[in-house]
Parts: sequence; structure tokens; C-alpha cells
Amino acid sequence: MNIEVVKSKIHMCTVTEANLHYVGSITIDEDLMNAANLVAGEKVQIVNINNGERLETYVITGERGTGEICMNGPAARKVAVGDIIIIISYASMDFEEAKSFEPTIIFPDTATNKPVN
Repeated sequence: MNIEVVKSKIHMCTVTEANLHYVGSITIDEDLMNAANLVAGEKVQIVNINNGERLETYVITGERGTGEICMNGPAARKVAVGDIIIIISYASMDFEEAKSFEPTIIFPDTATNKPVN
């Protein structure tokens, strides 16, 4: 039996931009993507700390070192610039494998969105 478990999590980063007229997705600084073990096109859940909204989208690679977190498309109506969000990805795996799996969870600096070592 397979179950879904948390694979990667960027816990509490700050939205830097919202682009309503883009096709869709979330643009994430490539440094954050690498630190969180996320890849372009990966499905993610966005949890907005400010208003409780939850939504799903996919990742687009942002410019490295900028701290960019940009909500694109219709999601820009649910997440505003300055909101604090959590970005979560999940993986499907065998139940026994899931018992020992360790997700990648990072806690960036919310002022800069830079990964904290």
C-alpha cells in the first residue's frame, strides 16, 4: 500500500510578488528550491498563514539569491505581497518506506527568504 507523506517543506517564507496575469504557479528562488529539495514543475501546496487559505500549484524556478516568492495567476487573489506562507510538497511511497523517510524541511529567514544554515 502506498501513502502520501511530506517530502519537502519551506516553513514560513514571505511573498515578495503577486502576478495575477501570469499563467499560473509559484516562482521560488532557486537557492530555496535546492535547499528544500524541490524541482521545477513539482506540485506543491501553499498554506497562507495570514488568512488560512490553502491551494495547490506547481513550482517555477526563480532567480538564484533574490529571495523571490511570487504567486502567479489566480492564486495571486488568495495570497498577497507580504503574506507569510508555507510551501509543502508530498511524495507517494510504500507504507514501510514511509516509516523511515525523512522529509527536507527548511526554515528561511522571513525578512529575506534566504535559507538559514
